[in-house]
Amino acid sequence: MTDEDKNEMVVTPWEVKGKVDYERLIQEFGTQPLTEELLQKLAKHTDGLHLQLARKLFYSHRDLDVVLDLYEKGTKFVLYTGRGPSGPVHIGHLVPWIFTKHLQEKFETRLYFQMTDDEKFVIEDDAKLAENTRFGYENALDLVALGFKPEDTFIIYDVQDIDLLYDIALEVAKRITYSTAKATFGFQDSTNLGWIFWPAIQAVPCFLHKKLTGENVPALIPAAIDQDPFWRITRDIAQKLGYYKPAQIHCRFLPGLGIGGKMSASEPETAIFTVDQPDIVKRKVWNAFTGGKGTLAEQKKYGGDPEVCTIFQYFLYLFEEDDKKLSERKRRCIAGEIMCGECKTELTGRLNKFLAEHQKKREKAKDIVKRFHIKR
Repeated sequence: MTDEDKNEMVVTPWEVKGKVDYERLIQEFGTQPLTEELLQKLAKHTDGLHLQLARKLFYSHRDLDVVLDLYEKGTKFVLYTGRGPSGPVHIGHLVPWIFTKHLQEKFETRLYFQMTDDEKFVIEDDAKLAENTRFGYENALDLVALGFKPEDTFIIYDVQDIDLLYDIALEVAKRITYSTAKATFGFQDSTNLGWIFWPAIQAVPCFLHKKLTGENVPALIPAAIDQDPFWRITRDIAQKLGYYKPAQIHCRFLPGLGIGGKMSASEPETAIFTVDQPDIVKRKVWNAFTGGKGTLAEQKKYGGDPEVCTIFQYFLYLFEEDDKKLSERKRRCIAGEIMCGECKTELTGRLNKFLAEHQKKREKAKDIVKRFHIKR
């Protein structure tokens, strides 16, 4: 296998590998870029731009403009996102959740959060349903720890709540042909029936609000762009069922600490999990791939490359809100005035401070997490 083959981009709801070309994904998926005009329209309702918008972590959308137009005319929307609980949560998973919480607070709306424990069971050969259920509970603690409120946040556990989901899933499945599903998801003759049916279940929270309240409003889905194919086919049949098309706002992937690719639980040494202890975090950060040169002398002479540095990406997207300080860090890196060790030390400190607080809140979440289970 050549280096080119290794770096070939693959982006599906179940696999992301290679160097991701985000502009190419906009073209291939048929989404729209977030324009400055649309960002300013959103900022009118959110007291300015969230850091993840300002730094272009969220960069693409479907019908965000339509949702905002409807909102300004008096039609509210609900939020929907989720998690496939097959392991512990890492900070890459937190990115869209943090932004979702921002939208929820600014627009004072509901969030439907889907724990897709059934998905992982049907697509992964060695998955155990009971283990996925356990991870669903553990992952819910991380969601609650971010400060969501139980009165307007509703966690759906697919297996446990299938009676609530199944009738809408059938309505969706009846209107999507196998030909469409195969073209969208790349299903093969060897794909099991559970996997083929499963996208219909993923569609349900787009429409569930009407069943629960009688109120027909659109759903806005903040999520990584690899999940877009689910909503593409859902949008095709939404109006046939009498619903609004779900809208989306897509984020880039938070990179792992290795060379290229998104943060992934399948590569634990390049991922920062919310349950990691300080010594583990330090080891992972100090082993991270950076944009630095091979020697101290070369670094001082030629400078580093923050564009490829995983350490810099965490300051960019999560741990440095001050634009001037971020620009100065970038300048010093390029000029060879700052060494990788200094950035690693600072990032380790910021990560461990964040995780210490998160872990305290996560422990307290055990007392209230049941209050978030979707109300019938």
